[in-house]
Amino acid sequence: MALVDALGNLARFILLPGQRHDSVGTEPLLCGVALGALIGDKAFDSDCLRVELNERGTVAVIPPNASRAEKIPYDEEMYKWRHLVENFFQKIKEFRRIATRYDKTDTSFRAAIHLVAAFLALK
Repeated sequence: MALVDALGNLARFILLPGQRHDSVGTEPLLCGVALGALIGDKAFDSDCLRVELNERGTVAVIPPNASRAEKIPYDEEMYKWRHLVENFFQKIKEFRRIATRYDKTDTSFRAAIHLVAAFLALK
C-alpha cells in the first residue's frame, strides 16, 4: 500500500502479505499524517475508516462499494486524481527489480522501493 502526495510522489508505504485485505494497512499508513482528503478505491469503503477520517476532519473521496444498501456520495471530480497512485505504481514497476521482486527479504525490497522513489522524485 502506498500514500502519495498531490504530485504523485511517494509519501509513505507499507508492505502487506498478498493474502491480506488493503484495509488492514490503512491505520499504520495514516498514523500521524495530516490529510485534507483521502482518495481511495472501493476496497477502502469501510465504515470504520470513514468514521476515523471524519473525526480527523479529512474528506473521504471513496466510491461506495456495490454491496452497500445506501450509496454514500463522493466527489467524482476529485476522485479522478486517484490516477496519481496508479501512475506511481506503474513508474516503480518500470524497474525490473521491483516488478519481479528479486529481493528475498522485506527489508531489501523496502530499501529498493525507497531508492526508486527517491530517483523518481528527483527526475
